[in-house]
Amino acid sequence: MGTLHRFGFANQPRSDRKGDGLALRDAYITAALRCAPPHNKPLPSEIVSCRPFLVRELRLLQSICVMIALGHIAFDGALHALSEAFRLTISPGPAFAHNRAYSFSNGVTLIASYHPSQQNTQTGRLTQAMFDGVFARAQEMLGAGGK
Repeated sequence: MGTLHRFGFANQPRSDRKGDGLALRDAYITAALRCAPPHNKPLPSEIVSCRPFLVRELRLLQSICVMIALGHIAFDGALHALSEAFRLTISPGPAFAHNRAYSFSNGVTLIASYHPSQQNTQTGRLTQAMFDGVFARAQEMLGAGGK
């Protein structure tokens, strides 16, 4: 929540419990997977089983213009869900790269980020500055009308 707060997407830097006053602005949090699989290694079948939930959410969001995918699995899941939800042809599929943005014909831009897991943050693969860069980019895109 700290990063969301620093970039104006949340009204407070922490959320400790349900009902603590957290409010998101111009942000919606969802997941490509609905459960934590053993060893954080989801099976392809688990990813496919969860996709209809994400597709349904994307269809319900009326004004989505920027998505941030936290991790390679989320990025691939977002690509498949965007394709299905909005009947987009995304071929060839874009390659995952940290803080790379991809714009699609329906006006949605997908930004890829390394996942903020302990493994990535403690090894320095993802620093706070790198993570902030992703949200700064999203903020700039939203300020420019999402394009």
